[in-house]
Amino acid sequence: MKAKEFEQKVAAFVSDQAMFSPDDNVLVALSGGADSVALLRFLLSQRVRCVAAHCNFHLRGEESNRDERFVGRLCEQLGVPLRIRHFDVGTFRHDNGMSDEMACRALRYRWFAELLETDNCSVVAVAHHRDDNVETFFLNALRGTGLAGLAGMRAVHEKVVRPLLCATRGEVLEYLHELGQEYVTDSTNRENHFLRNRLRNVVLPVLESEFPDAFERLTDTMDRVADGRALYEELVNHMEREARVKTSQGVIRYSLAVLRQMKNCGTLLFELLREYGFNREQCEAVFGASVGSVFLSSTKALFVGREYIEIQDKDVEQESEIFVDFDAGFPRPWLQVERPEVPFSPSLVDGHATIALSAGVKACKRVVLRRWRRGDRLSPYGMRGSKLVSDLFVDAKLSAADKKAVWLLEADGLVLWVLGLRASRHYAVAPGSTGYVLLRYCRSSR
Repeated sequence: MKAKEFEQKVAAFVSDQAMFSPDDNVLVALSGGADSVALLRFLLSQRVRCVAAHCNFHLRGEESNRDERFVGRLCEQLGVPLRIRHFDVGTFRHDNGMSDEMACRALRYRWFAELLETDNCSVVAVAHHRDDNVETFFLNALRGTGLAGLAGMRAVHEKVVRPLLCATRGEVLEYLHELGQEYVTDSTNRENHFLRNRLRNVVLPVLESEFPDAFERLTDTMDRVADGRALYEELVNHMEREARVKTSQGVIRYSLAVLRQMKNCGTLLFELLREYGFNREQCEAVFGASVGSVFLSSTKALFVGREYIEIQDKDVEQESEIFVDFDAGFPRPWLQVERPEVPFSPSLVDGHATIALSAGVKACKRVVLRRWRRGDRLSPYGMRGSKLVSDLFVDAKLSAADKKAVWLLEADGLVLWVLGLRASRHYAVAPGSTGYVLLRYCRSSR
């Protein structure tokens, strides 16, 4: 393929994928290898305004510095602005528990995002070609993947574009040869202890020799999978709109009945919640879990109710118990402790958010606020016997998330108050009494 034919082929692909407009500035990831050099030369042939970005990860000793010197000379010759950054991959990898490959990728794209802003570029162009995409397909399949992995790399994904995805490795090398353009070679590409290198150097050449059109057929397959994935995402988005219920800020609620309309409801839930850190096994288990069950990700809590599931931030109030000293006051803004001097009148309390306790409660050895536990019982004021706190929740129609947020006041093993719901008859205050304690629960301060 002649250089002009290569440029026409790639230009048509760029136009078809609407990667960028003629007036855009394009950030070019430039390693100095054949692929990235071919990408830069192609973009310049189309009169695209380019800014080159080179990462020096210092993982290959002098070879890393050689690459930096090469791209410096190349950009000077071509009149292209060059940005260079040096990275401490070892420290970043250790701090974030990543492999070298993943650490380099994270550092690279984080820096690219900065450069897009500072250099006023619309997109970053990376030099993956068709053969890279086939390698990625096999890597993902061998490691285990879903539709996204089998669809291969996207030509356009957010602000990342891949103009050479329509070209083969052979076409890229031929293009550089036609131009008489030099490039550098990464010596680690020949080391077959890396899985990708074994695929590239050992497995795929055999596949291509036995099935000469294998790469072309695999590319067609990835295109069809990508189409299926797009349809799948449309369905997921539609079901998300159908199942989601309006709630208060910070809480996400989905109707279990709507989710269960789908045969693969666990998979649907996983697609809805994967961004919050929930895994597939958790999402499958939700539909067999009992009411009140809780599933946790690194940042979110999922509560299973009778009709809904709710997702919210993990409770920032980490204490399971808070000790109460009535004489010292209470160290939380959402519970006020008062010691009125006026004789008690029932009009001072409502039995739900405001209660009164007789002076005798101060003699209790252990008074705590704690979270509700299954089996907790309350002896409600004005009633004989006791009642399960969970029955109070049912009466109040609390969601699973609301139940987990409820505090109980306990004194020497007796539940005196379910905050915001009901007070017990223990330590009740007679009209006209003095020395009592008045407690106010301020929901708005929670």
